[in-house]
Amino acid sequence: MTQPAHDLILILDFGSQVTQLIARRLREAGVYCEIHPFDRLDAGALAEKAPRGIILSGGPASVLDEGAPSAPEAIWGLGVPILGICYGQQTMVRQLGGQVAPHDIREFGRAQLTIGDAHPLFEGLAPVGGAEQVWMSHGDSVAELPEGFHVIALSPGAPYAAIADDARRFYAVQFHPEVHHTPCGARILRNFTHEICGLTGDWTMAAYRAEAVEKIRAQVGDAKVICGLSGGVDSSVAAVLIHEAIGDQLTCVFVDTGMMRMGEAEEVVTLFRDHYNIPLIAADESDRFLDALEGVTDPEKKRKIIGGLFIDVFDHHASATGGADFLAQGTLYPDVIESVSVSGGPSVTIKSHHNVGGLPERMKMKLVEPLRELFKDEVRALGRELGLPEAFVGRHPFPGPGLAIRCPGEITRDKLEILRKADAIYLDQIRKHGLYDDIWQAFAVLLPVKTVGVMGDGRTYEYVLALRAVTSVDGMTADYYPFPHDFLGETATRIIGEVKGVNRVVYDVTSKPPGTIEWE
Repeated sequence: MTQPAHDLILILDFGSQVTQLIARRLREAGVYCEIHPFDRLDAGALAEKAPRGIILSGGPASVLDEGAPSAPEAIWGLGVPILGICYGQQTMVRQLGGQVAPHDIREFGRAQLTIGDAHPLFEGLAPVGGAEQVWMSHGDSVAELPEGFHVIALSPGAPYAAIADDARRFYAVQFHPEVHHTPCGARILRNFTHEICGLTGDWTMAAYRAEAVEKIRAQVGDAKVICGLSGGVDSSVAAVLIHEAIGDQLTCVFVDTGMMRMGEAEEVVTLFRDHYNIPLIAADESDRFLDALEGVTDPEKKRKIIGGLFIDVFDHHASATGGADFLAQGTLYPDVIESVSVSGGPSVTIKSHHNVGGLPERMKMKLVEPLRELFKDEVRALGRELGLPEAFVGRHPFPGPGLAIRCPGEITRDKLEILRKADAIYLDQIRKHGLYDDIWQAFAVLLPVKTVGVMGDGRTYEYVLALRAVTSVDGMTADYYPFPHDFLGETATRIIGEVKGVNRVVYDVTSKPPGTIEWE
């Protein structure tokens, strides 16, 4: 990632499920930040990045375990403020000479934090002696403070709930300020960045747009760029941003895989060819994709087949247009983070359909990824800054593999047509009831299960369709949307009545922790 033009807060990740939420809270306060695994930056890299402050995240390990993760020793001598959170507090204490011990009673859940010091970290919170609700999640706790530290807040189960060494500007909390269960948490993080680190919060989307345009021009020069356009928010915003930077040096390639939603292909082509006048190649490759997927049931194999065919199509059109030196795509910051996860996590599987690590050697192109530093909601804000229609900026995420991962089991043209019709009715219902903007993502899934039903005077043997709708801010966590029973009944009736091939509809009410919120 290139050195930003803004003050940087560096977040060292020890594997917490909610590390990305730390970055979200900072970005909301106008602070540019980057997340890096705790063991990936040596002293030279740390000095080169020149952070104005460092945050140590939580994590699942115990500092008492042999070989437990620890922060780079170089950070303690950088002379910048450091904030440790949960595991980050414990490794800070241990590395600086204090003691950590197993907690008699593990704390998981809400707790009352009593403010014990009028400290800049708690500016704007309850007064000294007052209480704030926080979220605890720990099995170990601080038993003895390092020299120079003192307690600034405590809870019934954590006498060292917040500590500070003001001389060295080292601070740590046992609770998680980044989660919404700590209502005052965003203010605590803002106090750290603004009051203690002295940042002004100058990272705005208008500034990002101007800087991104200059970076694209510097990277591309007078070369040609091919942009893989899916019609989703990410690729659409990337395409418009790149076109602003280099004009007709950009050619977009929209690939109709045969697994698009109803009317999606026509909508994308109309927007980019007519509204923006961006050079666009619309490639109908549906037969090629569907033939390649015939008989394939494993979801990971589907992704790899689809990803490989996308590369082949882009490579072909790059040659057909006289040769492009760059391929643009809408990689987002969560893709980057999850593809370099701490301690060999599941990100390799989750993100296998992204070319985050680069393109295949056979492609003679370099990547342009102007959204690589943004979260999903920031991409939407950038889209509005660029003037994209709200119908595109506010649309629900739609995965690159399309309906292929909404159709578990073997993919056939008949099953895709059933799914496409049912999905269109579902979204139509959501829009008619004014719910579309309240939902992060909604889609139908055609399950590989058939049931016997009675319709009219006859028996049917048709598919079960699952409906899913989730709420989320940034796509990292998700909770199901609580539709009224009447809505679900009305929608199921429409689908069963209008879509031949479905005789039962179910609603999925599972929630998802950080990670993918796709079906497969």
